[in-house]
Amino acid sequence: MNLIKEPPMSSVRTASAFAPACVGNVGVGFDILGHTLAGAGDRAQVRRIDEPVVRIARIEGVVRDLPMDAERNTAGAALLALREGLGLENGFELILHKGIALGSGMAGSAASCVAALVAANALLDDPLPREALYGFAMDGEAVASGGRHGDNVGPQLLGGLVLATATRLVRIPVPSDWHCALVHPHCVLETRRARAALAGNYALSEFVAQSANLAQVIAGCWQGDAALVREGLKDVLVEPRRAPLVPNFARVQQAALDHGALGASISGAGPSVFGWFEDAHTAKAAAEAMRAAFAEAGLDSDVLVGPIDGPGAQLLA
Repeated sequence: MNLIKEPPMSSVRTASAFAPACVGNVGVGFDILGHTLAGAGDRAQVRRIDEPVVRIARIEGVVRDLPMDAERNTAGAALLALREGLGLENGFELILHKGIALGSGMAGSAASCVAALVAANALLDDPLPREALYGFAMDGEAVASGGRHGDNVGPQLLGGLVLATATRLVRIPVPSDWHCALVHPHCVLETRRARAALAGNYALSEFVAQSANLAQVIAGCWQGDAALVREGLKDVLVEPRRAPLVPNFARVQQAALDHGALGASISGAGPSVFGWFEDAHTAKAAAEAMRAAFAEAGLDSDVLVGPIDGPGAQLLA
């Protein structure tokens, strides 16, 4: 894989970056598989300062009541990890613009820390490859989720569909025509509550089935084999335990399947629901049917439709 290397900007004191929304887990890849989706995201403006601290100056956008203490903010924690990991003498001042609602299942907390890291990295005397920011991004994400996992920050760093292990990122090729429809109902499901729903015992047969399904999805994407993906994109491990937390989930999922989805499940911790489709036209039609199913439960919703092979975080002019 070619490393994404940022150009040196050490003579510049301020940089901005944007990180897109993400579909975490992709149903069958709990904590290790995700893909980006264009159309929503967070923006970070980072200023290099002489003081050896990380300071959050302002938070704007759809969410404003986030912690201003760096240690308790995902973006701030990621920058603290970067400073400590690289032994930097300088510090950073951060302005966050939130474009992703919290508790939406669209990786808003991850987008904040990835955008902040990409901007800060551009201000280093010797910027790191994107992969080298992965551990710092997981440190930041852990503030919101309670654990270090890369299914959101990995795809946001590299773009597209990414297998994110504890130490490695592997971008998985996906046919360019394949699209995702994501529907975000106007309700909040906190990540920690969604993770708490997973407590309990699991049967060995469930792990075997989930492993087989994950393998089929990855192989199907690599080969461009929609039939393999359709067979595998069925979450038998996590979805049954989280589905009761998502209003009218069964109807929303069925609406996607009725419109030809290769599979449909909960995006990240929820409550957003996603479906994969073989083309944009089908994805758009399905998204409206999914939106209507949420409306049956009295919920307005937002729709994102875009290629599964979505964009990664970008430096802004």
